[in-house]
Amino acid sequence: QVQLVESGGGLVQAGGSLRLSCAASGRTFSTYTMAWFRQAPGKEREFVAAIRSSGFSTYHVDSVKGRFTISRDNAENTVYLQMNSLKPEDTAVYYCAARQATTIRTATNDYDYWGQGTQVTVSS
Repeated sequence: QVQLVESGGGLVQAGGSLRLSCAASGRTFSTYTMAWFRQAPGKEREFVAAIRSSGFSTYHVDSVKGRFTISRDNAENTVYLQMNSLKPEDTAVYYCAARQATTIRTATNDYDYWGQGTQVTVSS
């Protein structure tokens, strides 16, 4: 069982930056593929980025490439999402997710554990 707790959300102006963190419980964090998803009001939850257990392989959705960066610190059981050049359309609740496999997937039902989410609001 893995428990995930996100932090770092908030209100920021367009063009600004935020760094989200996701702290995971359990001694097997380093074996999980980790991901960030987001859900805007009235929309389905969508994939943002993922990172394999080793941290050497990542994947970012096209809409955030060059602006967002996922990373992890296995010694600290934490995964991060650095978000730069934020846009109003990035406004959403951001969720951390864990997958008990080494491959990166982008569907919500491929992930086994979820955090409660953190709100990111970007004003224009």
